[in-house]
Amino acid sequence: MRRTLVLTLIFVVALVAAHGVSAAPQRRGSSTLSGVVLGPDDKPVAHASVSYQSSGGNAPHAVHTDAQGRFTISRLRADSYDVRASGKGVSSDWEKNIPLKAGQTKSVTLRLIYAKEIPKAYVKSKPKQ
Repeated sequence: MRRTLVLTLIFVVALVAAHGVSAAPQRRGSSTLSGVVLGPDDKPVAHASVSYQSSGGNAPHAVHTDAQGRFTISRLRADSYDVRASGKGVSSDWEKNIPLKAGQTKSVTLRLIYAKEIPKAYVKSKPKQ
């Protein structure tokens, strides 16, 4: 009887602990930065890399856009951020000092700009006749 009670108690404590970990809330007051990456042709760029860091240069990270060129960076602390996109051989300028307050969501549009030479990924080849 005592052994069954101890095993049941251990099981209940383990179950409560596992539930507490899986149901951990998102950071209170966390902010989100989202947006879209557009190519030099003003069309969304799928799978572009979006680099971001605090404006002080701390903790650089990267995410990728989805098939529609959209990205979301969530769970950010209240701070100012710098973001830049790159893809298909071109990149955007840095968008600097984007301020985020606790719990705020901001959206940005990053435009990839042409390099001195147009990357082959953007040149549509004409069908051979």
